[in-house]
Amino acid sequence: MKLEVPFIKLPFRFDAARLQEEVAAFPAGAWVRHPNNLDGNSALRLITVGGGDNDDVAGAMAPTAHLLASPYLQQVLAHFGVVWSRSRLMKLGPGATVPMHTDINYHWHHRVRLHIPIVTTPEVRFFCDDQVVHMGQGESWIFDNWRPHKVENGSDIERIHLVADTTGNGRFWDMAHAAAGQEIAPQTVPYRPGARVGIATEQHNVYRVMPPSEVDDLLRDLAEETMSLKAGDAGRDEMKAYQRVLYGFRQDWRQLWSLFADGDRGVPHYRKRLEMLLQQVQALGDDLRVRSNQMPVLRVIGQRIGTYAVNPEVGAMGTPAPGAGATTPAAPAARPVVRTPDYDRPVIIVAAPRSGSTALFETLAVTPQLHNPGGEAHWLVEGFRMFLPGAPGVESNRLTADRLTPEIALAMKSRLAEKLVDASGAPADAPSVRLLEKTPKNALRIPFFNALFPDARFVFLWREPEENISSIIDAWRAGGWVTYPQLPGWDGPWSLLLPPGWQGLKGRPLPEIAAYQWAATNRTIMDDLEQLPADRRHVVRYSDFLADPAAVIRGVCGFAGLEFDAALSERTGGDLPPSRHTLTPPEAGKWKKNAAEIEPLIPGLAPLLERLRGFA
Repeated sequence: MKLEVPFIKLPFRFDAARLQEEVAAFPAGAWVRHPNNLDGNSALRLITVGGGDNDDVAGAMAPTAHLLASPYLQQVLAHFGVVWSRSRLMKLGPGATVPMHTDINYHWHHRVRLHIPIVTTPEVRFFCDDQVVHMGQGESWIFDNWRPHKVENGSDIERIHLVADTTGNGRFWDMAHAAAGQEIAPQTVPYRPGARVGIATEQHNVYRVMPPSEVDDLLRDLAEETMSLKAGDAGRDEMKAYQRVLYGFRQDWRQLWSLFADGDRGVPHYRKRLEMLLQQVQALGDDLRVRSNQMPVLRVIGQRIGTYAVNPEVGAMGTPAPGAGATTPAAPAARPVVRTPDYDRPVIIVAAPRSGSTALFETLAVTPQLHNPGGEAHWLVEGFRMFLPGAPGVESNRLTADRLTPEIALAMKSRLAEKLVDASGAPADAPSVRLLEKTPKNALRIPFFNALFPDARFVFLWREPEENISSIIDAWRAGGWVTYPQLPGWDGPWSLLLPPGWQGLKGRPLPEIAAYQWAATNRTIMDDLEQLPADRRHVVRYSDFLADPAAVIRGVCGFAGLEFDAALSERTGGDLPPSRHTLTPPEAGKWKKNAAEIEPLIPGLAPLLERLRGFA
């Protein structure tokens, strides 16, 4: 649920010691693995569908035997006077995290999650949007889970919170609104031995067919937050098309409801219209994003509408379907939240263009230890129009750390997650990945990527100037590496990366342009890497890689903390295959066809070449 601020501390304090006693009484077997299989995360179920062993969010809720055996936990929940949905104890192991994510499915549009810390230390930190808090033992908090959020347990103990979901009533939200604007002295809520309390739990929380008013509310709210990443008229046109798609769906849904309401005859018609909506939004592309959390709009619609709009297992108008239990109607299982994985020590190859980085990338990509975005990821940065050359403050491909915001970081990690594949080409499906990335333009963005991935390992590949410059010249002349067909201030198309100072090259011969690209890129890489600790940079010389690929890859593995496994051994056991961007087959002395144009430039590059040979 969206809140006016990221965190709200409610004005209550509970008896943490008594809560700890009740938690300690639970058997070890009562704790189960987190439903999203997050390492170090486990849960103990207190309120579930039917009071059973499940993590569903749709269906009649009831207390579990664990809650019924815990009088103070019951008193704590009853104190708020609201109707409760799924509720659990959540345990976070020493050093464990809940990775950055945002909760987008239908359940969370109307509900907020209450946190009451039972066992914690100041080293446990909760992040939401741009704020970080420590929730103290016995306190009560709610937070805006529509914004990006995560949790880190930096301590050596197991953190335990009571987490309970509710839509809240008017009194609850009056209290929350007051607490959002000022800190209110907390009321102590002690344990009352022998007191019997009643806990209200949701009985009807999913429609057989979602009524038009609910569809309108969900899609109107989403439309207000949608933005297009496309620039100018293209973005405006995309938004107009998107608005028409949503309006058409809402009107069709209302028409269907006027014919069928939530009866059996309408179910296939509703489902067909849902499929059409998802296809229409998918056809618009992935540039439509939620402004506050950068989630792809298609995913949000799928989670909000696609999953819960039609549930024929539920009886008409909320009554149990024939044959269903009177207190536990069947319901679809909850889908996992959409989240980005933890990016553990990404391996980022930085190199001048045409220096052999694709061959190095394709070699490393064969190991199942690494995931990659399927090739060069120009879209990762240039999918944001504010980073395109010509945007305010952007004259080249150079980006520094000050251009990264939390919103952009989340969006980039999310977009990477959508593209990531493993060594076999299958989509990534793991809570933590070792990213392998190689995009030549990013060689000019090391400070930016260092801010995005503070534990990244940078592999610097360089190639002798004669060979590299010759290959750059060939790429320009081939016309297959055009990056900017129309670059303001430049005559004709521009190829390969755009270094700072490119404007001074206007009218210069192509060999000088190629030499400048080689020199500016390598100089920038060394300047930036010198600002990082030595254990986060590794240098590879292209000629060494060609001569003994196995030795070079072993060196990269040792640097990056990877195993030189069977896949890498097989790949480097003989001659390396040509990379996907090879222009002509490798040949000794191939550069000499351009020697007359290149050799006059080499003396001016001698100081930089000397620095390269000594760089480590």
